Amino acid sequence: MESHRIVSKDEWLAARKALLADEKAFTHARDALVAKRQALPWVKLDRTYTFDTPDGRRTLADLFDGRSQLIVYHFMLGPDWDEGCTGCSFVSDHIDGALPHLLHHDVSYVAVSRAPLAKIDAFRTRMGWRFPWVSSNGSDFNFDFHVSFSDADKARGKVDYNYEERDYMIDELPGVSAFYRGDDGAVYHTYSTYARGGEMLIGTYALLELTAKGRNEAGDMREWMRHHDRYDETAQHACCAHDRHE
Repeated sequence: MESHRIVSKDEWLAARKALLADEKAFTHARDALVAKRQALPWVKLDRTYTFDTPDGRRTLADLFDGRSQLIVYHFMLGPDWDEGCTGCSFVSDHIDGALPHLLHHDVSYVAVSRAPLAKIDAFRTRMGWRFPWVSSNGSDFNFDFHVSFSDADKARGKVDYNYEERDYMIDELPGVSAFYRGDDGAVYHTYSTYARGGEMLIGTYALLELTAKGRNEAGDMREWMRHHDRYDETAQHACCAHDRHE
């Protein structure tokens, strides 16, 4: 990083003001994109999905918990997995702090995985999370929303993910879906995003992108990110000391 261009304060200020113009343009473009997202047409669900929850079997409509809007995070934790996906865990580390604000803004939030509820509860306890997390085991929910894939998909070598046909990679993939519940109890699918679309939930990235090194990823998040209880603090400090002396 020491080889980075060094300039006077006046030159830095000129460059910063030029970047500010680009940042404002980006903000306005983002506002326009969000408006298009919210203007998407809706699809009325014609199936009743049910889930295992700590309060017994519940429908998707029940998961709204009296609110009109619901965000579902499709968390990668398959029935035979030993622990949750590291990337999904990274996303989920950001949820509990936002949860009270969502609940008081007419939005419920729930994570959904195909793993049995006991496995979900054990992993959530290990990670110290409080957000609702339910099991879709025995339901077609994950398959209908294209985040879980069957043995037939694996044999074919192709899956429908992120609105296109892709090569089969793994039996579970991440996503975020949004739903609306009408006054008559009907549930509508309003939005889903997959792959890097879920990055909008990761506040850590926003903080990293304020820094000189940014995300500092050789390939993607898997190059450095761990379950938060598996970071080696000694190694972290040694890495920082190494950076200072390079």
